[in-house]
Amino acid sequence: MTSGGRELLKWLAVLLMTGDHVVTALGLGYVPVVSEAGRVAFPVFALVMGYNLAQPGADALKSIKRLAIWGLVAMLPAYLVFGSLLPLNVLLTFALAASAVWALQRRLWPLVAVCAVALPPFVDYAWPGVWLVLAAWGWFRQHGRRMHWLLGSWDWRRARLYAVLPIWVWITMGLLCLYNGNGWALLALPLMQAGEWRWPVPRTRWAFYGYYVAHLTLLAAVAAIFA
Repeated sequence: MTSGGRELLKWLAVLLMTGDHVVTALGLGYVPVVSEAGRVAFPVFALVMGYNLAQPGADALKSIKRLAIWGLVAMLPAYLVFGSLLPLNVLLTFALAASAVWALQRRLWPLVAVCAVALPPFVDYAWPGVWLVLAAWGWFRQHGRRMHWLLGSWDWRRARLYAVLPIWVWITMGLLCLYNGNGWALLALPLMQAGEWRWPVPRTRWAFYGYYVAHLTLLAAVAAIFA
């Protein structure tokens, strides 16, 4: 995927996530299109994160620290918006997934078991969320430069066995759909093709994290005013 393509995907996911959070914070219940679109955000984030962690020179430990710090900061506004401390917010889901990647890279199997098996029930999207990042990371680490693995090769004349969608990504996407109670997350797969194209979207380091905390804080304040 291109740098601009990954940034575009992340901000599209932010938009979808925001709509879903607005519906939840304001107690609007089910809102057609917005509610379905919200289920697409997480798998887009997870697949892009798996790709990023699989790149040469990627620093999983730095990602863990950044995600954990912002995730802890987001705990209070997330509690105010969602009305419950558990499951912990999605930034901590990604921090846990990055921790599992870091442990796998060093073959620290007890830590892998803690991060990938014992702790996921306490974070948003639970086991499917953590495992989807791991499945994407594992595939990209072995084969991963292009996104044609999602739906097979786009050039059928040059199709290769390795271009078939990897079984672990299928399984984890299926588990995510079961977790959501619907299949809308699967729309993330064709959407990922946009990451292959070159887009004039600058790379940002802290904007997403700041936005995540800020939009939850704002939604908590709005919900309190209209409660």
